[in-house]
Amino acid sequence: MKLTFLGTGTSQGVPVIACRCSVCTSTDTRDRHLRTSALVETNCGENILIDIGPDFREQMLRQHVTHLEGILITHAHRDHVAGLDDIRAFNYVQQRNMDIYANAEALTTLRRDYHYIFEPHEFPGLPEANLHQVGDVPFAVGSQTVIPIKAMHKNLPVLGYRLGPLTYITDANHIDHAELDKIRGSEVLVINALRREHHFSHFCLAEALEVIKAVNPGQAYLTHVSHEMGLYAEVSALLPSNVAIATDGLEITM
Repeated sequence: MKLTFLGTGTSQGVPVIACRCSVCTSTDTRDRHLRTSALVETNCGENILIDIGPDFREQMLRQHVTHLEGILITHAHRDHVAGLDDIRAFNYVQQRNMDIYANAEALTTLRRDYHYIFEPHEFPGLPEANLHQVGDVPFAVGSQTVIPIKAMHKNLPVLGYRLGPLTYITDANHIDHAELDKIRGSEVLVINALRREHHFSHFCLAEALEVIKAVNPGQAYLTHVSHEMGLYAEVSALLPSNVAIATDGLEITM
């Protein structure tokens, strides 16, 4: 299995428009982050996308992605779903509807915000998708079993996903103990860490490190980082040996 980080930044991305801080003006490419998304290539060669944000088109072209088995949605905030209209290209190439998996809250938002996709229509060329509600039980995307992991993003229920040796969680600030048990034994854990200071709806760095310590993965990567995290080189020097800040384009083989 291979994981590719398509984007690793928070909702504004890094650099932030008009910001002149040391991170946003850094010449280190590791300090540049598109909006958070990831691509998983399974052992059978199927591509599964996690989140489809506003940088989706650029990310697909950059990684030369030519097929997608399905899309896992963590939650329906715009920085995680705003690229949905661009599934049209995959509809055309693959000659089928795109399968999209999300919890009930996210599906409600998608049906509202993208009503032109999901209401009956007679317009050729519009995106075509099949929505699948994710509950408590594992499900399959192609040949890959996916275990949903419930978390909270302040008051919003969000989903993380475990695919074999990989667990991916973003935009969370609380995970119940029972859900943490689903993560244990992961070879790779990806988890959000917005900044070093506390935040009301995201794990900060110290909180993310507490989760990592509790589940003890082989390797952990921090995603959904903001410019407030600090310079990549400086923050990396503070991290445990099995923790790294994820960077756009980073590929991990498991």
